[in-house]
Amino acid sequence: MKGSLAKWRVRAGYPVVLLYFWLAHPKLEWLVTGAIAGIAGLAIRGLAAGHLRKHEGLATSGPYAWTRNPLYFGSALLAAGLAIAAGSWLAAVVVAAYFLAFYPATLRSEESELAREYGDTFREYAARVPLFWPRPPRSGVAGQKFSWVLYRRNREYNAALGMAIVVALLAAKMIWLG
Repeated sequence: MKGSLAKWRVRAGYPVVLLYFWLAHPKLEWLVTGAIAGIAGLAIRGLAAGHLRKHEGLATSGPYAWTRNPLYFGSALLAAGLAIAAGSWLAAVVVAAYFLAFYPATLRSEESELAREYGDTFREYAARVPLFWPRPPRSGVAGQKFSWVLYRRNREYNAALGMAIVVALLAAKMIWLG
């Protein structure tokens, strides 16, 4: 299911992006506010990527001690930021609908995959760390430190590049619209 879901998430994303830009009516104050929210999302995603060793071990340190899905939580903040930056309620609804159409199922699919791969270790982790909304850890969390090598290996810089392109295009549309 994960492969199929990911395939449709990407395919559906292209028309959503076009509709988003068509509906966008950016204004400077909304663009700046949205960019700030988006940067917060990028920071969370970047921190998570610097702790994630895919298929080498269960990530439980850094932001993974606060939420089992810091990448998706960061993506939600990033999406909210881009929805704000568009300066259009309709564009915001399109972003929210896309996110809600794909991400809850993606979370469930990945939870099942992690439970299969890590068994009781994952179930114990899941019992103490919330699925999505962050909560401070109940006790000190020892674990690996942030790694720029992992950040680069996980290619998290692509999210920052994508956001920069969207903000630049919104700024260009704002100038073009006057």
